[in-house]
Amino acid sequence: MSGNKKIFKLLIVFLAVLFAGKIANAQQDPMYVQYIDNLLIVNPGFVGTKPYGKLLLVSRNQWVSVPGAPVTNSFSYNTPVRNKNIGIGFSIMNDKIGPQQQTGVYFDYSYLLKVSDNFRLGMGLKGGVSFYRASLSELDPINPDPIFSKDVYKNFLPNLGVGLYLFSDKTYFGMSVPKFIENTITREDYETGYVQKQKIHFYYVMGRQFSLAEDFDLKASSMIKIVKSAPISADITALAGFRERFWVGGMFRFDSAFGIISQFQITEKMVIGYSYELPIKRVNNFSNGTHEIMFGYNLNIFK
Repeated sequence: MSGNKKIFKLLIVFLAVLFAGKIANAQQDPMYVQYIDNLLIVNPGFVGTKPYGKLLLVSRNQWVSVPGAPVTNSFSYNTPVRNKNIGIGFSIMNDKIGPQQQTGVYFDYSYLLKVSDNFRLGMGLKGGVSFYRASLSELDPINPDPIFSKDVYKNFLPNLGVGLYLFSDKTYFGMSVPKFIENTITREDYETGYVQKQKIHFYYVMGRQFSLAEDFDLKASSMIKIVKSAPISADITALAGFRERFWVGGMFRFDSAFGIISQFQITEKMVIGYSYELPIKRVNNFSNGTHEIMFGYNLNIFK
């Protein structure tokens, strides 16, 4: 590879990791546009709040065309337990940014308490472990440095989280801290600028479904994410639906991104979703946007 091409390639990777690092400081936890269907990733109180069990696959490819940009994949399942006021679930998540990769395996439990004629409260616990790797040896620096000769491994990072989720048939409110333990990720001669320490994230969500006409509905939702020493992240989303089978709408993340969302209920048990997101600034000149694909299937195990 010529010197100019190598410099250009390393510059692009550096920019991708730099921008990813700025976002990662505010979201070491995975970021999703279609979070309405994927709330158990951040709030264990959500587990078991639907009258059916659900498998969910979500794949997010951020800043397409930028080398080293974030790619996040998750697989989850949650279900109520028949004749019990409890819900159980689990999630597996893999998040990769440049040479750095995290994989988490978590299990969720919630107790569902009736608090009024219309509302129930899910009180949830989350527990699991994360595995981290920085593949420094795979990098190809122009001037070799001994720091890139050995990878960074952290193969067991335990964590615990809690969440509250107040909900009715059409409305919900939630608050959660999915990870309480601030694990550090270091090597004797190296400290990664991407994570350094797993920071505590606070999540607040709310949403409501409105009936617009006989066959038309509107789902509105918002999420606020707070992390120490990072800007507050706030999303708003609105989806218009026809006969609760086809949904289309948009999202806006303040001072960060905007996008479109569509979802189609293929059968009573199967749903697919797609979102396309564009950043407002920074990388919008050399990125083709962010794609997110969701597949869900209702599967009752304990009912």
